[in-house]
This record gives sequence, structure tokens and C-alpha cells, in this order.
Amino acid sequence: MAKIILTGDRPTGRLHVGHYVGSLRRRVELQNSGEFDKIYIMIADAQALTDNADNPEKVRQNIVEVALDYLSCGLDPAKSTLFIQSMIPELTELSFYYMNLVTVSRLQRNPTVKSEIQMRNFEASIPVGFFTYPISQAADITAFQATTVPVGEDQMPMLEQCREIVHKFNSVYGETLTMPQIMLPDNQACMRLPGIDGKAKMSKSLGNCIYLSDTEEDVRTKIMSMFTDPNHLKVSDPGKVEGNPVFIYLEAFARPEHFAEFLPDYAGIEELEEHYKRGGLGDVKVKKFLNNVMQSELAPIRERRAQWEKDIPAVYEILKKGSEEAEKVAADTLSKVRAAMKINYFDDAALIKEQMEKYAANKEN
Repeated sequence: MAKIILTGDRPTGRLHVGHYVGSLRRRVELQNSGEFDKIYIMIADAQALTDNADNPEKVRQNIVEVALDYLSCGLDPAKSTLFIQSMIPELTELSFYYMNLVTVSRLQRNPTVKSEIQMRNFEASIPVGFFTYPISQAADITAFQATTVPVGEDQMPMLEQCREIVHKFNSVYGETLTMPQIMLPDNQACMRLPGIDGKAKMSKSLGNCIYLSDTEEDVRTKIMSMFTDPNHLKVSDPGKVEGNPVFIYLEAFARPEHFAEFLPDYAGIEELEEHYKRGGLGDVKVKKFLNNVMQSELAPIRERRAQWEKDIPAVYEILKKGSEEAEKVAADTLSKVRAAMKINYFDDAALIKEQMEKYAANKEN
């Protein structure tokens, strides 16, 4: 069986470093590993419209922002297929068929849906499209027969629901869809990077992000203003590492070569954490180190983005070609789904022959 990846992002704003450590960096590694036969990266604009239907311009403008973030991080259109969700009409049809396999109560139990509804204050009036987006995600994944879906921990309930849909479809209609497996970040700190304000999640809506497209000065300012241990008032005070955003970011980004270059007095993150916990290490010194680490990681991304920004038509052409390629694959899957569901009336020569013989026999009788 071919090894296929499907993943993507909603174009509701520029991508931030939480996206980077949670999925983007890993996507580039997987793309360059040679282990996968196909990699599909989707800009999920149709899904973004489920809670931005009254502001389509927001989604429209952010298509190119997300594409630029993809390309600047190292996603290569020669190795990965980058496409726009709404350009693949087959996904809508697949979603419609899958809706018959999922109950309303099951959707209501989905933890990700519940938390997203609360975050958007949709409790009193939930848009149907938003409520059913786990089904839409299942269509996205199965349309490309994805075997692997690299996502963050918060998306685990969504993939589980997709797996349930695949199991139900194959049980009812025969083995047609591929059962996907989830791939989580291998670094615990990358599971969910907190905001610079110490909030549990970095979020565009909360304004607590460091964006991949931020300038060097923006990044430095945000890092130096980051929330730390509120009880670590003096350098001599013992500090708390657990839940401290500065150390969580270091765990996600810092590598041995960063210590060798920017902080040679410490062998690694464990030694730095021990010093902070026993006291004698100030927040400013740790933040300056984090800034050096982050700037080192983000500098090549900024440089690639600056180059792509000079040729926006080329970016749209990449998305156009990727969408055309993706639609062919989705159309093939839809054809198999329609055949399995026995709704491929005009393509089923056996059905036509059967009906012809039946009515011919009735005439003779």
C-alpha cells in the first residue's frame, strides 16, 4: 500500500510558531525523508468559511499568506502537492454521503467540536457547516486515501471520528476507504505551544502569537515581554520551569548547537533548567538566549518568504496546479465510493444489462 500524507491549515490568518513546531517543521522533514509516496497539503478555505461566512474577504486574503508560510518553511511543490480545498468539489459530495453514517449525538460528543463551539460562543446558535466539520475533515482525508495524518494533540478526536466513518463505510459498502493513522509531534513541548502571555494555547484570536512572518524586531520584542514565573522576582529567587512559556519554547526549539553558539556555559536544556530552579539565573538572560535561538530558526524562513513575495503570481500558479492534480485523485476516490454505494448508474453496464433483460423477460411473460 502506498504511504500518503494529508494535512493542512485554515486560512484565517498568518501561521505562527505554534503551527511550525506542531506540524510545519515535521511536514518538511517528512517531505524530505523520501518515506512517503505522496504528500498533500491543503489550505482549508471551505472549512474556514464555516465560522467566517460573513467575512469571506478574510479567508480570501489569507490564502496567499498561508501559501507563503508553507513555501518559506521549506514545503516544496516538486515534492508536496499544495492545493485549495474549495477547488476540489468532490470533497463536498463525499461529505454529503458520510453525513448518513454519523449521528448528531456523536458529533455533539466530539471534544474538539465542543471546545471550539465554546471558544466561538456558538452554544446558542451553531452553524450547521461548523457543527459538521469533522465529517468534512473525514472527506478531506479519505479523498486522498491518506495513510498518515500529522496533527497536533487537539485534533486527535477529529481523526478518531474519521476512523469511525471509514470503519462504518467499509462495513456497510465493502472495503473502499483507507484507514488513516495519526502522527503526533515527537516532542512533548511541541504538542501545544502556549501563547507569549502564558495562556494555554497560542491563538490568532487571542493575539498572543509569534508569527513566522514577524520581523526580527517584532520577535525580539515579543520574547522579551513573555510571561514567566510570577514568583521569580529576583535573580536569586528559585524559579519554576513547569508551565513557564520561556522554557517550553526552549524545549521546542533549542538544540545542542544553539547552546554551543549562544550559551556555552550550559551543556543543554536540563542544566539550564536546574540552575533556574535553584535560583541565580535571571529571566532576562534566559529570554535573550531564547531570542537568539528563535532568530536562528526563523531567519532562513524570513529570507525564503522575501523571495516568494516578489513573485505572487508564481505562488497562485503553484496552488492552481496542485489543486488540479488533487482534484483528479479525489475524483478517482469518489468514483470508487459511488460504485461501492451503487449510485454509479450510468457507469454500471451490468446494471443496465440486468434491467434490460428483466423487462425483456416481463414482456415475454
